Amino acid sequence: MTKSVYAYRNGVLCAEALPLAEIAEEIDTPFYCVSAKQLQRNYRLFAKPFADLNATIHYAVKANANLAVIRILAECGAGADVTSAGELERALAGGVAPQKIVFSGVGKTRDDIAAALLAGILQINAESLPELRLINHVAGALGKEAPVSLRLNPDVDAKTHAKISTGHKGVKFGIGLEQMGEALALLLASPHCVFKGLTMHVGSMLKDYEPFRLAYQRLADVVGLLRAQGLEVERLDLGGGVGIPYDGQTLAPFADYAAMVHEVLGSLGCALSFEPGRKLVGDAAVLVTRVVHVKETDNKTFIIVDAGMNDLVRPALYGARHEILSVRQNIIGLTAPVSVVGPVCETSDSFGDHFMLPDQLKAGDLLAIMQAGAYASAMASTYNGRPLIPEVLVSGARHAIIRRRIAVAEQMGWESIPDWMVIPRAA
Repeated sequence: MTKSVYAYRNGVLCAEALPLAEIAEEIDTPFYCVSAKQLQRNYRLFAKPFADLNATIHYAVKANANLAVIRILAECGAGADVTSAGELERALAGGVAPQKIVFSGVGKTRDDIAAALLAGILQINAESLPELRLINHVAGALGKEAPVSLRLNPDVDAKTHAKISTGHKGVKFGIGLEQMGEALALLLASPHCVFKGLTMHVGSMLKDYEPFRLAYQRLADVVGLLRAQGLEVERLDLGGGVGIPYDGQTLAPFADYAAMVHEVLGSLGCALSFEPGRKLVGDAAVLVTRVVHVKETDNKTFIIVDAGMNDLVRPALYGARHEILSVRQNIIGLTAPVSVVGPVCETSDSFGDHFMLPDQLKAGDLLAIMQAGAYASAMASTYNGRPLIPEVLVSGARHAIIRRRIAVAEQMGWESIPDWMVIPRAA
């Protein structure tokens, strides 16, 4: 396991100074455990290489929208990248200053745009000609001036999973180079919009930085063209996408990414924005789950746990593989290959095969699914009539529940049966 706040102490896996088994005893499983220290450490490590540039870190709220997570990163100095009025509301409630919020996304509605303008955010990242027209219309109706950045689709293959690749032709994101002139002319002719700069995002979990280099170079080329026409480009929003290692993966050092940004864009004199999500929160949380059954078949051993794909959908959705550790340290050292699966009625409810876990695992034992800070709680669902599970924040030896368990009975309270429906009484 890489250096982390999650480590074994006295034979038990701990989050900072607190044994995960103690939290499990108190609130039961499954639950997410988030480390405040790891969030703070990740922010510092991301921000430090850009300290000599006019750069702002805008946390991508979609990765984990918990208010306490947002607050910790805001106190570190982070702004926010939001993709809906709901995320904007969360960012503001978490303590992010409006002037440090950028609004992304291809399907912004009138309400989204109005919320952004009324809040006074830093910029709206426009992704199409129709969206530019709508921004101008809403700004005019509100008597506001909309700060707009144009999202460029650089047509670069991010060489990542197809479902999280966002910077090539054929995807819904951004404005192609062939339409950029038309988009810029429309923006400059819009009386209620002000051109602030350019933005892009090529994808998530990139294994190396060459796609970034190609995309940023195209961004720099566009800046040169615009300046040759006498246009000021204040800001460049470089998006997110820098990965973290899952289950023993080896990625290019982050220092290489920082050096490449300096080399390609550092001399342009633009303010830079970054939109990291996973890089800030991915390894800051784990999903703690309990073994329900150990099921032996003629060709496989299944470890059936009480967490499911509704609690962590990445393996089912992307084929992602997360490291899994026994909360009780395997001092004896004997391991066996097993498949770790959840209780949801889907074959895809599997966290993966061939995990080498203690061969003495039994019902009641605890496991920790690592790197569960990004796109776990944020994408959780109540599928199969399951509760939304708690999130717990740990700081040193302290802990607090930052999202309580939302049981099925409470979920049913969100629903109603029309009074005109006849409900047969049980005999």
